[in-house]
Amino acid sequence: MIKNLLRALPALALTVLPLAAPATAAPAAVRPAAQLRAAAVSTAAARMAPQSASVVPLFEALSWIEETEEGSRDGYSREQFRHWNRGENPTDGCDTRREVILSEALEAPEVGPKCALSGGRWFSEYDQKWVTSAKELDVDHMVPLAEAWDSGAAAWTAARREAYANDQGAPNSLIAVSGSSNRSKADKDPADWMPVPVDRCKYTVDWVADKLRWRLTADPAEVQALDRLAEQCPTATVTYQQVP
Repeated sequence: MIKNLLRALPALALTVLPLAAPATAAPAAVRPAAQLRAAAVSTAAARMAPQSASVVPLFEALSWIEETEEGSRDGYSREQFRHWNRGENPTDGCDTRREVILSEALEAPEVGPKCALSGGRWFSEYDQKWVTSAKELDVDHMVPLAEAWDSGAAAWTAARREAYANDQGAPNSLIAVSGSSNRSKADKDPADWMPVPVDRCKYTVDWVADKLRWRLTADPAEVQALDRLAEQCPTATVTYQQVP
């Protein structure tokens, strides 16, 4: 399936060093990400993200996100983002949430009437735990709905917010994780929450890709946190396709 190929892209495009790696593991020619980003944003062209990019260095992709203070959260509610809708296949009886859970199953569950799921096995990346019941999974928006609202989605149409909330067109826009890790993340950005260390480079790449895909902004504290993470992931790359 195209979706499964899309979900496999990070494994092809992302080659990273773990956060715990000693400083000597980074290539000698790599400068700190904050310096590289500063150099990139010094040109007007760097401020305009291309509509699509493949295997772009993380620090460069980060420079394409507009840095600005977050907007007001006045008027926000999760109901402003209609989810979960009927999914990519309206005839399969499964909403977006269940379609994501099914697509990410490492051992497929049985699918009963009204897309009731039983059995199956999943791996929760945020906390590196195995999950053996669909009921214990949450489907997380990589950039949480409230964060998206603060970063530009408040000005979107209802239809665009629905498309965002049900986006299965890119790897890890939506990701099935343990309910406990998703509740720990809540609506926080990388300045306030990160997954376990082994997942942080991949998480940073996915976050930046999602922000670029939907042309969302980042506040200064978020950018500083992403800069620090990029320095620890010197070989990480980003691939994305903007939504029109």
